[in-house]
Amino acid sequence: MAVPIVVPDASVLLKWVLASEDEPDADRALLLRSAIVHEHIRALVPALWLYEVGNTVARRFPTHAAQWLTAMMKFGLEEAPSSERWLTTVLALTARYGATFYDAAYHAVALVYGGVFVTADTSYVTRVQKEGAIVSLSEWHSPKSETKHRG
Repeated sequence: MAVPIVVPDASVLLKWVLASEDEPDADRALLLRSAIVHEHIRALVPALWLYEVGNTVARRFPTHAAQWLTAMMKFGLEEAPSSERWLTTVLALTARYGATFYDAAYHAVALVYGGVFVTADTSYVTRVQKEGAIVSLSEWHSPKSETKHRG
């Protein structure tokens, strides 16, 4: 059986380093990170992920930026190559839903590669859910935990 592909966006990736008890769904973000580290799922992200995460961390937490971003890079997240099909999908999502290029870039990776886009941005999920390949972080379940519950 193929390993499922998950495309976590910056709102999810940031919870890996900013996780705290008052951060919504931080526990789910950390479960996702664990599933990636243990290779229960395959993470795939657009190349812009580091710039988007880096922008937030560098501006909000400048004293921790180097340490946290270095830790993020060590995860070795696989970057999906840009392609004409990906770009066409991104532009269609931005035009159809008024989405930002950033949000649509992650979603398009999931659509093109047969994965699921996981985001903490519930307003984006609500707007584009009919396109498929998307789930809110609050609704995401680890494939391993679902197997355990079935059994």
